[in-house]
Amino acid sequence: MATKKPENLSFEQALEELSTIVSDMEQGDLSLEQSLKQFERGIALASASSGKLQQAEQKVSILLGNGEKSVLTNFDNDME
Repeated sequence: MATKKPENLSFEQALEELSTIVSDMEQGDLSLEQSLKQFERGIALASASSGKLQQAEQKVSILLGNGEKSVLTNFDNDME
């Protein structure tokens, strides 16, 4: 099975794969070479996810009509 490029995965898919990588590495059963490959993949996934989060933040800011210098505030969900 071909591995998708991190930038082609959804945010959720990238996080799920990253979680699997962390779990595999924590078990300590991987060789050094496998660990380095997994680490490299994890860094790429984290970077792609970070970029997607920044894009989402920018979209929300635009939709709310906030300027670039506006301060982000915490979201309080009182609907519970």
